[in-house]
Amino acid sequence: MSGSQFHPELIHDDRIVIVTKGTRFDQDQNSVFDETGLQRQLEYDGVRRLFVGGLALDVCVLATVMDAVQNGFDTYLIKDATRPVDEENGRRALEQMIKRGVTVL
Repeated sequence: MSGSQFHPELIHDDRIVIVTKGTRFDQDQNSVFDETGLQRQLEYDGVRRLFVGGLALDVCVLATVMDAVQNGFDTYLIKDATRPVDEENGRRALEQMIKRGVTVL
């Protein structure tokens, strides 16, 4: 087994930056902003708006979205591109995001 891979039909673009998170053994890194350098790169590139999807809605996506809002990004959740670990926790995560001003698409 070769590990995680992108689907072979995924469109590759030189502008895409792949961010690897969760590489530490001594602590969880749920947010994509946690010690990845992403915020600095986005600021350097002049990015102000983020569209977020992924797994899991009530854990990593929630942490990422909340950090994005805290860091001043206009943040959009692509609801069809995420799923929770637990449905009830997912509902609560959506409520938290909406209260923080996230736009749910």
